[in-house]
Amino acid sequence: MSADPLARLESALGHRFADRRLLERALMHASAFAQGRGESYQRMEFLGDRVLGLAIAAMLYNRYPGAEEGELARRLNALVRREACADRALFLGIDDALKLGTAEAHSGGRRKTAILADACEAVLAAIHLDAGFEAAEAVILKVWAPLIETDERPERDPKTALQERVQANGGPPPDYVLLERRGPDHKPHFVIEVTTTNGPLGRGEGGSKREAEQNAARAALANFGTEALA
Repeated sequence: MSADPLARLESALGHRFADRRLLERALMHASAFAQGRGESYQRMEFLGDRVLGLAIAAMLYNRYPGAEEGELARRLNALVRREACADRALFLGIDDALKLGTAEAHSGGRRKTAILADACEAVLAAIHLDAGFEAAEAVILKVWAPLIETDERPERDPKTALQERVQANGGPPPDYVLLERRGPDHKPHFVIEVTTTNGPLGRGEGGSKREAEQNAARAALANFGTEALA
């Protein structure tokens, strides 16, 4: 086995980069720049998120011809959510190849879900930029295959499940209120509370508003029975 983490990552991906600088940039966390300047993986993560979404959406569309839009959306959300991307990052060995600042590395950055998920998406963008969408799609379908096979009946998205339960009891859709945002721009942390006309239902935290909202909805579903969600 190669001692070079980039070579090991290429082997795991099944893709050898024509321009390895793309892969290097996809693994560069903002903390790696001593003065906070330089091109990190953030722009590539933006692109990779869309590449992943399109590849998985197309796969689901073809795999489940009888599925309605709502089911396809739930399956998609389960496969592209942050936790799934972080799981695949560890599977590929992206954690070993990440370029982190000293403080971030010492604080456990190589095991942080947000960092792993973003870097994973950035790597997918790097493949797309290096060899086109079809190459990235092939890697995605191979790497995500274990998740796809075990995701035959995905759970509902927590926000969707909460909204359905609230509205089924005659209540209006729940609101998500931002209570706090802290941390630097490259590593924000959000605290969000979900409420209805009856008051707060749950609170969640996360590295993005979406993650915090999902966790707030999950907390509400765990903390309250159907009668309390109206």
